[in-house]
Amino acid sequence: MEAADYELLSVREQLFHEKVRECIISTLLFATLYILCHIALTRFKKPAEFTTADDEDATVNKIALELCTFTLAVALGAVLLLPFSIISNEVLLSLSRNYYIQWLNGSLIHGLWNLVFLFSNLSLIFLMPFAYFFTESEGFAGSRKGVLARVYETVVMLMFLTLLVLGMVWVASAIVDNSKASMESLYDFWEYYLPYLYSCISFLGVLLLLVCTPLGLARMFSVTGKLLVKPRLLEDLEEQLHCSAFEEAALTRRICNPTSCWLPLDMELLHRRVLALQTQRVLLEKRRKASAWQRNLGYPLAMLCLLVLTGLSVLTVAIHILELLIDEAAMPRGMQGASLGQVSFSKLGSFGAVVQVVLIFYLMVSSVMGFYSSPLFWGLRPRWHDTAMTQIIGNCVCLLVLSSALPVFSRTLGLTRLDLLGDFGRFNWLGNFYIVFLYNAAFAGLTTLCLVKTFTAAVRAELIRAFGLDRLPLPVSSFPRASRKTQHQ
Repeated sequence: MEAADYELLSVREQLFHEKVRECIISTLLFATLYILCHIALTRFKKPAEFTTADDEDATVNKIALELCTFTLAVALGAVLLLPFSIISNEVLLSLSRNYYIQWLNGSLIHGLWNLVFLFSNLSLIFLMPFAYFFTESEGFAGSRKGVLARVYETVVMLMFLTLLVLGMVWVASAIVDNSKASMESLYDFWEYYLPYLYSCISFLGVLLLLVCTPLGLARMFSVTGKLLVKPRLLEDLEEQLHCSAFEEAALTRRICNPTSCWLPLDMELLHRRVLALQTQRVLLEKRRKASAWQRNLGYPLAMLCLLVLTGLSVLTVAIHILELLIDEAAMPRGMQGASLGQVSFSKLGSFGAVVQVVLIFYLMVSSVMGFYSSPLFWGLRPRWHDTAMTQIIGNCVCLLVLSSALPVFSRTLGLTRLDLLGDFGRFNWLGNFYIVFLYNAAFAGLTTLCLVKTFTAAVRAELIRAFGLDRLPLPVSSFPRASRKTQHQ
């Protein structure tokens, strides 16, 4: 063999080893996420659904739980996708010649983006509908009962659902773009139909993030205030303990002497109330024993951090709005080749990249908190060891929609300059200037409005409570009664 053949063979062998290494790394990362999600779901599932006398139902629920675990792992991978890419770029910039990070390259990052996109499509369009229909199915009438009969019914229902969704997407595409080429492209299932359908789902997820994130940012302050011990100026724990003890004693006397009341009593409700008061008293005791550092330093620092992060988010979006008006390069766009390790995605270098990662995680946590705090999705909140299987499926679908829209959401708001990799950058609406500009303006306006309203109301309530104005008796005017008496006279 000639030298050129040996060189070509060595290049092919090197490419083969790189692909194998990327597959191993991707598998290890996904296996880690899968184990973490499985542990989390087992803490929320209802044990009675998996230990029933009917082995068939238990088997169906176990299969559905594994599908939910897969979907939740994909959702967690979508959340980590953008921060991992930003950190990898900074590591490649700083340690480009280090032998031990040669495995970290643009090909690996691009492959992870493609895998997350593929698994997100697979989970949203096939796995989660299959899991829901599988748990609700009973088999066709007249067929033998069993897991296989449920599988047959689920597959038929899934085929009908696929045809229905395909027809809806075709009609939507014809309304938006009535050209012959656009409708003929829908025949290409993998290259156009799935990306177009995922683009619609991602757009709904981005709109959901637009509504939930400002609510979550405002909710973060109240949740932090409940978890941390406030200074004595803002919280009187002694008074809360005395009130809790008096209420518990009154309820205990009412339980011990049920015949002393004229009205019938719900004893079960009273017992639950007493248990809740006891739990509240234990928590108050722990808060009272907190050190002066935790009381006087922890709460102000936490509130200051939340205020700084929220202010940075709004400031970043405001700067991005100005960039959209001046520079066309500020528009979000896709990037087919992952050119990492060449230039930093932040003007502040590594420090700016860390700030970007922190803001992305902060907005994601805020969006989840706002999602579960909204009245529309309040009933979907998971409960510890008391979450039904259908509720777990609904939570996994919603979390996947939110997390898969996070890269597009972050790039649209200008939180990072990293262009969207793979099929994430193929969404048609990303190139529309008016949609992107109005989205940024709406996010900045809603976030500012929610923060001003919530923060000022919280400060006003804390000051009223701190100075004891909430315990003052309300003045009762006797002028209307006097007027009535004068009228009768």
